[in-house]
Amino acid sequence: MPQDETLPKQYERCDDGTRAHLIELISATATDKQATFTLEAVRSGVYRTTFSSDERPLAPFPSCERPERASTTATLQAIGSHDVVATDDAGAAARLDWTGAPVLTLGYNGEILHTDLPHRSYVLDGTGIAHYTRYFKDSMHVGLGEKAAPFDLSGRSFVLSATDSFGYDVHHTDPLYKHIPLLIVASPKGVVGTFSTSHARGSYSVGSEMDGMWGRFKVYRQDHGGLEQYHFVGRTMQEVVYKYAEVVGFPLLVPRWAFGYLAGGMKYSMLDDPPAHEALADFAAKLVEHDIPCSGFQLSSGYTVAETEPKTRNVFTWNRHRFPDPEGFVRSFREKGIRLIANIKPYVLTNHPAYAHLAASGALFTDPNTNTTAITRLWSAGGGESGEGSHIDFTSPVGYTWWYDNVLALRKLGIDCPWNDNNEYTIPSDKWLMSLSNPATSSAVDATTYKRQDVGLWGRALNTELMAKASHDALLAAAPEERPFVLTRSATAGTMRYACSTWSGDNVTSWSSLQGSMALSLNAGLSLLQNYGHDIGGFEGPQPNPELLLRWVQLGIYGPRFAVNCFKTSTEDNSVGEVIELWMYPDILPEIRKAIKRRYEILPYLYDLMLQSHRTAVPPMRWVGWGYENDAEVWSSKVLREGEGQFWLGDSLMIGSVFTPEAKSVDMYLPRRDEDDAYLNTNAPYQYLAAGHWAAIDAPLLGSIPVIARVGGAVIVGKPLQTVAPGDLMNKASLPEDDYRGIEIFPRQVDNRRQDGLPDVYTWLEDDGISIASVADAAVAMCRFEYASDEEQIRVKFAVGTKDFSPPWVKNGLWIILPVGEQRAVEPQGGSIRGEAETDERGRRKHLYIFAS
Repeated sequence: MPQDETLPKQYERCDDGTRAHLIELISATATDKQATFTLEAVRSGVYRTTFSSDERPLAPFPSCERPERASTTATLQAIGSHDVVATDDAGAAARLDWTGAPVLTLGYNGEILHTDLPHRSYVLDGTGIAHYTRYFKDSMHVGLGEKAAPFDLSGRSFVLSATDSFGYDVHHTDPLYKHIPLLIVASPKGVVGTFSTSHARGSYSVGSEMDGMWGRFKVYRQDHGGLEQYHFVGRTMQEVVYKYAEVVGFPLLVPRWAFGYLAGGMKYSMLDDPPAHEALADFAAKLVEHDIPCSGFQLSSGYTVAETEPKTRNVFTWNRHRFPDPEGFVRSFREKGIRLIANIKPYVLTNHPAYAHLAASGALFTDPNTNTTAITRLWSAGGGESGEGSHIDFTSPVGYTWWYDNVLALRKLGIDCPWNDNNEYTIPSDKWLMSLSNPATSSAVDATTYKRQDVGLWGRALNTELMAKASHDALLAAAPEERPFVLTRSATAGTMRYACSTWSGDNVTSWSSLQGSMALSLNAGLSLLQNYGHDIGGFEGPQPNPELLLRWVQLGIYGPRFAVNCFKTSTEDNSVGEVIELWMYPDILPEIRKAIKRRYEILPYLYDLMLQSHRTAVPPMRWVGWGYENDAEVWSSKVLREGEGQFWLGDSLMIGSVFTPEAKSVDMYLPRRDEDDAYLNTNAPYQYLAAGHWAAIDAPLLGSIPVIARVGGAVIVGKPLQTVAPGDLMNKASLPEDDYRGIEIFPRQVDNRRQDGLPDVYTWLEDDGISIASVADAAVAMCRFEYASDEEQIRVKFAVGTKDFSPPWVKNGLWIILPVGEQRAVEPQGGSIRGEAETDERGRRKHLYIFAS
């Protein structure tokens, strides 16, 4: 936007001084440029600041509710006439100096981690604001929801908005699909996260700008309205992410079935001959033929394409040639154990059957230039084809209700999940007007106070959030006992209070795309997009060759979300296109099948990570330095800061990525936290590895990418196939019961036993996999396994708390699975070993542990 900066100065206190946690300042500038600034201590290590003026009000519908102040909140103590400080017992500190413009400084244990730029900190800029802060060049900068790789965002600039970036370059394209203004500054000394609650468009320059007078700085520019920010201070990323979640909401529970293989492909639903329902029946039959389990199918928008010209996509309609019996089609897939995820888009083309009604009812945006329904170009038919139409205005009661009712109808038809797609709201003008008469907005704020209805101030991303709420609430109305599962492409921080899953959008088939995907996942996880994944093999572009497809599958099975979906058109065919099928290359099919079955085998481990995420906000995928902040190498290595070569999956497994063709090995760093840290290569040659070193790990194509286990950790596993969740009462496919558990342990060798002499402990959670009951409701089994080893034996002990839920496998015992080559005896404590040790297909010895009654 054009630059038009004004720096309000000569601030004075305007509060009455009776609230020890809050200070309000007002500038002495002329009335039209007069600004108000506030600082509030909200919780331990959490501070709220605002900066606004009459012409730049605070966000009328912020992306999070204002949290209640905790009783342990630090107080603001004056140390001068223009200076206050706040400290707490956890080590966080804040200082505000308003001798000139306000300057906020944040620190941890005496180390300064964040400070505003003196004499240019908070400025009025055009219709919005700009916030300038110091840039610490040795720190890492991460977060921002979903930004181009690498993981460390330092030295780059980003647009804070969302767009439909079809076929994007994972290392260069900006913006992508998410709008989450959370920037985390991390260093060995501590971590600060800063989050803006506005839905308005903006930008973030993260050290990419500098000036001879101002030096290196960061600047957050917001195009419209005033600034509301929360600042989170902690020792580690984990502390900051938890504090952020306390404000915006913890990740939602995801149904267990959604952790299985999710299939898809535009081609199937676009077929007229044979009709789509027959092509999809054939696809389901091939899954059985090739022995590949599948839990869900993403039904692309081809099912909504009109049967007659113009053959455009009309949301909430069915093409009756392709799907003559929608209810029967949905039932047939459920009978195969495959749930459907239906694509829906928040716009209607002018030829949509409901367009006239929606336009006349005020359900669409208004163009203030004509005072009529706002119209823009929208994707209509084949790849790259567009037509005129309008977006649904979810602040309109008619628009919101129309959407809600249609999602409700889909759910009653048997569709398990609405796939909120193309919801970036890439409208051409911030001046378009919204209705603001929907109780979902008017109950939260008095819209008349602002006297503005423009998209610029309220933010187009507000509709992304309300779209998710409408979909979520409709699911809940249809099935009150089940977790609403909404898949969304675009997202704000508030969107994820209603949508539990998302992905990186329309990526492209390339080795570079595979390489950068990991960095996107890591930043998404820090931003609480924790059930996140990628379209395996690439959504757009050429078909992957066998090597690239296999490497992508080998990596993808270790992510929170595993989906294969694509729309591979060409100049000759921009409508139907090609599709990735896991059996398309017979030479690698056995390895593909092995990887998919391993995915199902470790599903209990992945599912536990989600349950833990719901409670603690810890992402399943973590940067290599997560929990190893005292290891200098994780901060100094450019490769590790880029986050493209390896990541933690939970705290037991470290996964290495192969993203170059014909690679036979991967260099991985094995971080060190304690003297007794060590690692085990879970693949041949199964060697133990010392911590604090780089190691070359074998990665044969017809084998596996590197999977390194932390010695003393464990991985809980189930059957290598699709099973029915204990809470699923509609097992129409007669899936086998989830009545088997094994625990893969990685015992210590004699030379790296724990110095404290205590056993290693692994805990995990289990629930019924589908009900809406949260972990806090205690409908969960708390499992604890501990083990210790000496020269001759491994002593094991297990306990499970089953107050309100008992997993089906408990009655059958727990299989203890040892690494390849481990020959020490297993000695139970508080239970017994039944029968002789068995050897599995990988050459690992396993013992059946029966619990004490």
